[in-house]
Amino acid sequence: MRMSRRTFAAAAVAAVLLPLSACGSGGDGGGSSDASGKVEGDITFQTWNLRANFKPYFEGLVAEFEKKYPGTHVKWIDQPAEGYADKISADAAGGTLPDVVNVSPDLVAPLARAGLALDLDKAAGRYKGEYLEGAWGAHRIPGTSGTYAFPWYLNTGPLFYNKSLFRKAGLDPDAPPKTYDQLFADALRIAERTGGKVATLANVPTIEDFGRYGVPLMNQDGTGFAFNDPKGAELLGKYKQLYDAKALDPQALTATPESSGKKFLTEAVAMNPGSALDLGNFKKQAPNLYRNIGITDQITSTGHVNMYVMGVMVNAQSKRKPAAVAFAHFVTDAAHQMSFAKQVAIFPSTAGSLDDPYFTQQDGTDETRVRVAAAKSLKNAVNYTPVLFSEQMKTALRNEVARALQGKESPQEALDNAVKQCDTLLRQQGQ
Repeated sequence: MRMSRRTFAAAAVAAVLLPLSACGSGGDGGGSSDASGKVEGDITFQTWNLRANFKPYFEGLVAEFEKKYPGTHVKWIDQPAEGYADKISADAAGGTLPDVVNVSPDLVAPLARAGLALDLDKAAGRYKGEYLEGAWGAHRIPGTSGTYAFPWYLNTGPLFYNKSLFRKAGLDPDAPPKTYDQLFADALRIAERTGGKVATLANVPTIEDFGRYGVPLMNQDGTGFAFNDPKGAELLGKYKQLYDAKALDPQALTATPESSGKKFLTEAVAMNPGSALDLGNFKKQAPNLYRNIGITDQITSTGHVNMYVMGVMVNAQSKRKPAAVAFAHFVTDAAHQMSFAKQVAIFPSTAGSLDDPYFTQQDGTDETRVRVAAAKSLKNAVNYTPVLFSEQMKTALRNEVARALQGKESPQEALDNAVKQCDTLLRQQGQ
């Protein structure tokens, strides 16, 4: 399950789904978008790596739905995280895609373009007002009209920092950076004071980092990428300065979210993004770090933090659309999202849910502090990663960023090359 900020960042590969664009031309692939009619019959519901930890919850959910709608039967299947995109691709190509499918925006995009994801604006638009506006819009696909999945759980998180490392560098441990200028200045200070032995950051900038910095990521009609503008080059130039000064971990070029987390856990880097889930890990695995943990907000130039969103898609070719739509809505309605959120550190996407005392009242613990702050920020959070930004595009950007940090290209040249490669991949998606 993608619950923490780090695990959310490791999105499943969507590139393998690209050949599906030849299966249809958008819309609902010849299947009717009409989901009216009696809720009855057998449907299948597929989740993404949730059975191991949440089997009782989902079995109870299914039983409750079947009781509410006599004559229905839901077969719940769960797929492992690894190879999930491959499984969806194979099912879509073979005509065996389940009726209701747990997806992320990048996974639903090629399915929508292939006509395999039901347009909920047409089939279930009456439910739109039940969800946060930004969450409902997370599964809209540039170049198509419509929304292709119910929003389900959300996540975001703070920046954690090591107060001890800040203190040793002569920085105020209770005054973490709030702006990018402060972040870069503090990072250079820590590197200088430790002789380059302690880096502040362990990750190279990703597409969401450019978004938080205020860089336009795509043109207005969603037909091309735009993160190579002067502000994008400026951000990459700042990271180049950090890299040269060893304020950015030297292994950042090949780092994964997991390896970056371990660097922070072993106090080799001073800051790392995370979520409330991480606090328990710190307490258990790194007591010294936990005693010195600092918590601050995500740094952003836009006033909007980044959020990660999961969704529940309805197969446009389902023979039981009324039941499939009813169940997808049932899974994601306010009551069931709140129930799920109290079992694990995620957040509901339903309007008003984040005003519940569970997300607004402090009890003096760090876990609650993170939960309350995250819930507040989610009300106007943005999923910065473009829906059409595939895994291949992420790799292209990462490779060009590495070339810039190594001095093989200027920041502007690197981003120009990355945009060129991503635009080529984008055109291939639409073929």
